Amino acid sequence: MLMKRRDLVKKLESAGWYLKRHGDEHDIYKHDNPVGTRNSVQVPRHREINEVTAKQILKDAGLK
Repeated sequence: MLMKRRDLVKKLESAGWYLKRHGDEHDIYKHDNPVGTRNSVQVPRHREINEVTAKQILKDAGLK
């Protein structure tokens, strides 16, 4: 199962994450007061992201 990238980005942004910079194949999102294990997460620049990868990104961001 796949998750749309824009849905993942909306979840991050609604929790206070913001785009820090564009990488070659990933976008880096940052949070000034992180709840999860990291203060930045990488989001691949694909239309759809593997569900396992999306869940790990949300977990690292403290959203699941």
